[in-house]
Amino acid sequence: MIIQSTTVLVESTQEQVFKFLSDSTNLLHILPQDKISDWKATSTDCSFKVQGGVTISLIQDGNENQDKIFMKSGEKSPFPFKLIIHLKMLNQQTEGYIEFDGEVNMFLKMMVEKPLTSLFNYMSEKLKSHFSN
Repeated sequence: MIIQSTTVLVESTQEQVFKFLSDSTNLLHILPQDKISDWKATSTDCSFKVQGGVTISLIQDGNENQDKIFMKSGEKSPFPFKLIIHLKMLNQQTEGYIEFDGEVNMFLKMMVEKPLTSLFNYMSEKLKSHFSN
């Protein structure tokens, strides 16, 4: 299952956005605080519980210059997935979006597609607002 968030324009350089997102502890700033708990993070990984009690863990899995940040699911995640954060310099701003690729069956897809799409759109918008303050 592939999900792509909305594309946003961030009021910052690609280098600054890349640096911010490359530190997993900063992901807390773009997650919906009212829907997560049990946040734990190091510079290269993080985990948290989402409403409903499911634990999500993310592990950094490299990057491609400052254009892409690769993350993958950790052992606590309910199913295997990959996350790619796409970044591109556009004039004096950074264009970005999140791409999710999860290995889920049809039943699980019906349950998680809408909440995950909402989550990734929220994260994109929150990244945009984080840099406009």
